[in-house]
Amino acid sequence: MKKLTIILIFILFLHPLRAQLLEAHRSEVKDAYNFWFYTPPADTTTLQPLIVFMHGQSLCGNNMDRVRRYGPLNALEMGMQIPAMVLAPQNPGGSWNPDKVMRLVDWAVAHYPIDTNRIYALGMSLGGFGTLDLAGTYPHRIAAAMALCGGSTLRNYCGLNELPLWIMHGTADRAVGIAASQRVVDAMEACDTSHRLIWSPIKGANHGRLARVFYLPETYQWLLAHNLQDSARVVDRSVEITAEDMGKGKDIYRQVRAMGNRITVRKASTQSSTSIAEADTSAISVPDDSTLTSSDPAPKATAKTGKKYHTIRRGDTLFSLARRYGTTVSNLCQLNHISENSILRTGRRLRVR
Repeated sequence: MKKLTIILIFILFLHPLRAQLLEAHRSEVKDAYNFWFYTPPADTTTLQPLIVFMHGQSLCGNNMDRVRRYGPLNALEMGMQIPAMVLAPQNPGGSWNPDKVMRLVDWAVAHYPIDTNRIYALGMSLGGFGTLDLAGTYPHRIAAAMALCGGSTLRNYCGLNELPLWIMHGTADRAVGIAASQRVVDAMEACDTSHRLIWSPIKGANHGRLARVFYLPETYQWLLAHNLQDSARVVDRSVEITAEDMGKGKDIYRQVRAMGNRITVRKASTQSSTSIAEADTSAISVPDDSTLTSSDPAPKATAKTGKKYHTIRRGDTLFSLARRYGTTVSNLCQLNHISENSILRTGRRLRVR
């Protein structure tokens, strides 16, 4: 009954007030990212929560339509109702910069009626790294965060203990090994008791499987349950997301898409508008294992000729090097005939391309 109620509230209820708007913004904010901004069908005089979505490596670049390939924007276009504004920047390449993301949040707060006590971060893979980096850098501005199959480049993880945080990672993830998330969890526990952390290793799940989380109403129910006005910042443990739930996501949204969802997409280049209810949505689908297992790993190697090497410095790890040079840990291991558990000694040269 509880699951049915959640689905009815977050999916099947089509709000009658006004058309939803998804608008692209290019070069809108100095020293930041291009981004999509979604406004829900609600009274704009009422303060709205804001969800910041950070995508994975496969969506990086300058084609902003790629950001709609999977995640909250794709779920919205399929018919899901998310009762929040959504900010979805596009990373041109490389690591997510928390300061650049926060500049976009500041822009949104200045231009829309946003409840600054209810700002949330959500991301997968490279975006999982970005989510944890943003949350750890600005724990007093992010009400709650959810990071999927990522890790973090923070030097100090103690800030992550200050906010409700849900970290998920598949035990069968070969693109970004579960050790990347485990290191974050261990570092948080070394700082202090992580009583605001939910750590969910998803048994048998590969990299692509966790993309289904974006299409579950429980995801947004959990995020929106938190508020900075809660002085104790207690984490909500009443919501469950299991491997079985992820498997159901695709069938649920096939049914929802058939209902239609009137959302207007306004692109920055031409300022033209398209109603998704009227447009061809045949290309929109919930990602499954085949679409993301290999297409959205940690940063991929760029297609360049010639070999490239890196001299190991203190603090370097295979994961940090993979992200820095746009490749994967497994590729670095193959190039250098080492394993993921190999010790990186200072001064050693590793081939990165």
